[in-house]
Amino acid sequence: MKPIDIWLLVFPGFVLLDATGPAQVFASANDEARDAGLPQPYRIGMIAPGGGPVASSCGVTVLAAPLPAAGRNLAGATLIVSGGRGVAQAGGAHDAAMVRWVARAAGRVARCCAVCTGAFVLARAGLLDGRRAVTHWMDAALLQAQFPSIEVHDDAIHIKDGPVYTSAGIAAGMDLALSLVEEDQGRAASLAVAKRMVVFFKRPGGQRQFSSQLLAQADPQDVHGQLVAWLRPRLGQQIDVDQMAAACALSVRTLHRRLRQAAGLSPAQLLLRLRMEAACGLLERPGMTVKRAASQSGFGNEYNLRRAFAAQLGVVPSDYQARFG
Repeated sequence: MKPIDIWLLVFPGFVLLDATGPAQVFASANDEARDAGLPQPYRIGMIAPGGGPVASSCGVTVLAAPLPAAGRNLAGATLIVSGGRGVAQAGGAHDAAMVRWVARAAGRVARCCAVCTGAFVLARAGLLDGRRAVTHWMDAALLQAQFPSIEVHDDAIHIKDGPVYTSAGIAAGMDLALSLVEEDQGRAASLAVAKRMVVFFKRPGGQRQFSSQLLAQADPQDVHGQLVAWLRPRLGQQIDVDQMAAACALSVRTLHRRLRQAAGLSPAQLLLRLRMEAACGLLERPGMTVKRAASQSGFGNEYNLRRAFAAQLGVVPSDYQARFG
């Protein structure tokens, strides 16, 4: 088989691991093939507007080739756009030129991918219109606000929608790259690469478990903020919607309507998110048990907490505690 060209697009201030993480996945796939006496499946190249030395956000500089012409060099290739600080906002002339090049290149490459905030580049190029996409959990709301036609998912590690692929923050680019290796060479090959790199083959849970907050900042002046302020000190108690409505001096029906308008949540969903937020904080404390965390956050028992974690985060409380406690 002819090797697949992997073009990793970088720019000044890019996040180093957004590019080097996927690059190493494909390089490890080449190592696996070499060890088995097989042809290397990938050719890996770093590219940037103008080419030459490109400084990453951490100060490490990479040497990139100029952007290839949208011709034979791109046919059948995989383009991976890295993210970086400030890329969520429109940049200068180099940014506009880069977006135009990505828009042209997308018609030639076999797969167009983005890591982290690289999704904003694909969005500006018009490649995510009407598609499902994901970006770093800190930037998901901004991506949705700037590009309402995109169906933004805030919990996925990576998403494929046709020939366009997006992934969550930074290290999730390696998860995406592993999925591309699986797509190209099968599960066994991708699993071998994951083992060689000592990373998860399939990461447990979504990216929401890494979020420091499950809730957006509530406005203290609206019903959302008022209800959050009333609920937080009472999470360990039994609370129903009638009590929540009375605390806001509203009818149950009015509370539902106004909370939906302010936060897009029902009272029960808000209570669940606050209890999840509290449980996560408790499990991050040294010496905390799952049983105590369940009781103090209002879930009552470990079974209820496990069900909530499985539904909301895709992991069990003990696994969350092992990673973050």
